[in-house]
Amino acid sequence: MSTNSTFLKEMGITEWTLRDAAPEPTQAILAAEVSNDQSAPVLPATETQERHSLGIWWFFGNKPQGDAEVLFQNVIRVLGLTPKEWSWKNPADKFNPDLLPQDGTPIVALAFGGAAAQKLSGERDALPELRETVLAINADGAEDLPLIATFELNQLLSRPKDKALFWQDLLLAKSVLQNI
Repeated sequence: MSTNSTFLKEMGITEWTLRDAAPEPTQAILAAEVSNDQSAPVLPATETQERHSLGIWWFFGNKPQGDAEVLFQNVIRVLGLTPKEWSWKNPADKFNPDLLPQDGTPIVALAFGGAAAQKLSGERDALPELRETVLAINADGAEDLPLIATFELNQLLSRPKDKALFWQDLLLAKSVLQNI
């Protein structure tokens, strides 16, 4: 079993292969477990993923601790991010346009929790209405930065069934980053 498979299973995600594809280990497809047997969007994965960066991930919210930190580190591993490809930001801090990469590297922001998403986007809707939507950071110099709202990590620990929805949010963020 690969390291990624172990982390995915901890997140509540199983690994399966396409029925019409030849059964090869490199053709694994990741799909979130959903209680009503509908699968979430899929993301191809291989043992040897390309190691070039698609962009930078900014994570906003309360920095995780304890089991939430373990879950977050597993997310980072599953996404295949290196330390240079992600960072934590405090949603209460004033946005500094100087933080933007000078080389034009694309950025996607993920807000953990409704309060962080509301603070960053200026929206007033609750988290369920903000999820599954590409928002924008509401700050001078950051209007073009896409923002994806998702669950707080501690909520995922107390409500494991939300992990499939969280995985969908990660896939949305990854898709947005690929299309910038």
